[in-house]
Amino acid sequence: MCKRKLFILCLCGIMMSCKSEIHSQEKMLSVKEIEFNGQVDLEQVSRLLEEHTELQAIDLVNWDQFSYRPSVAFRIAHSNNAIWIKYYVKEKNLLASVGDTNGPVARDSCVEFFFDPLGNGDYYNFEFNCIGTVHLAYGPGRGQRQFVDPNTIRNLIDVESSLGSQTFTERTGDFSWEMTIIIPAEILTHNPEIKLKGLKSTANFYKCGDATSQRHYLTWNPVGTEKPDYHRPEFFGKLIFQ
Repeated sequence: MCKRKLFILCLCGIMMSCKSEIHSQEKMLSVKEIEFNGQVDLEQVSRLLEEHTELQAIDLVNWDQFSYRPSVAFRIAHSNNAIWIKYYVKEKNLLASVGDTNGPVARDSCVEFFFDPLGNGDYYNFEFNCIGTVHLAYGPGRGQRQFVDPNTIRNLIDVESSLGSQTFTERTGDFSWEMTIIIPAEILTHNPEIKLKGLKSTANFYKCGDATSQRHYLTWNPVGTEKPDYHRPEFFGKLIFQ
């Protein structure tokens, strides 16, 4: 009995140590403010991000059974209470089967931004397949999501992909694509008064493709779960808005 208790205690210690190690690797990213007067379009956002921000990699493979690692990076900034993001992807398999807002875009070639503006565990999951179809919900966990109204999403979020906007079946080869996104703070419908400037928040950035020939799950900040699970705000990194 004593040996069994000792084994359990050792096992618990190892698990606590691993979890502590994951949290000690927590990344912090300072989100630069880019000043711009007047209405800005996606082409201008793309150019300004290129000129004023650094590339950040989404390259962590946390689950050995899904070892395929496409090349994925992003740039991020904020301006006039809106978040600007540009993704860069190189991969072998392209799939864009979902064209309906709030559809299951994670099945396709997909990039994601999970954002907890207050760092309190309630987060928005912004998901975009490679043709810019948006999936957006809010809540404290995978099983407690509240979808944002599709019309609100279409009216407020601007997104443009170099692959266009038409659905297609899987293509195999060597592909490169880019996506530019404007996310105004108004889309954070559960935080109506929020101001990005000076905000201390948490987030993670992902790449996945659940239904592609080479399933993959890449993250910006490490995720310490046994199986792929992006809905884990305890593993988000820090975002500090200048």
